[in-house]
Amino acid sequence: MAKLHFYYSSMNAGKSTALLQANHNYGERGMRTLLFTAGIDDRAGFGVISSRIGIEIQAIAFDKSDKLCTRLNEEFKNGHIDCILVDEAQFLSRQQVKELASIVDQKNIPVLAYGLRTDFMGESFEGSQYLLAWADEIREIKAICHCGKKATMNARIGESGEIERAGEQIEIGGNERYVSLCRKCFSEGISGE
Repeated sequence: MAKLHFYYSSMNAGKSTALLQANHNYGERGMRTLLFTAGIDDRAGFGVISSRIGIEIQAIAFDKSDKLCTRLNEEFKNGHIDCILVDEAQFLSRQQVKELASIVDQKNIPVLAYGLRTDFMGESFEGSQYLLAWADEIREIKAICHCGKKATMNARIGESGEIERAGEQIEIGGNERYVSLCRKCFSEGISGE
């Protein structure tokens, strides 16, 4: 029985690496996957899933207005799909998460979604909120804070190393802009920078 899986973490925990490994495992067994990533994050190139350890693969870029079921039906013309993998799943809309759940339930295709749980203010992303609510399986991928505790928060860092507490929810960036912290360091404003 297929399931909707949500693998979440703070930044720098290896979500994309885990997705790429899962994709490799399916491919090694002769199975066909369909990969999605958020079009808004084009740091490695548009529609590219890239890990910090240097592995990358082309994927279908989505934005909040895309109908994932429509794209899936187009892909069925090229053959059976054994698994759908979604990177940057926090950027999914509520409707897209609902579509992914429907794909699992109606087409019996497993969906593995990987994303951040919260933003730099500790608030939920829309996609993450509904994945946490509707996924059949929820797993945390662990990251480490500079103090050695488990990192659960994403801090946005300003030019002088201070933690920013306000701004637009979505600002694409990597290690130059964000750092993973435990809740205590996040609350106390200790970025480790």
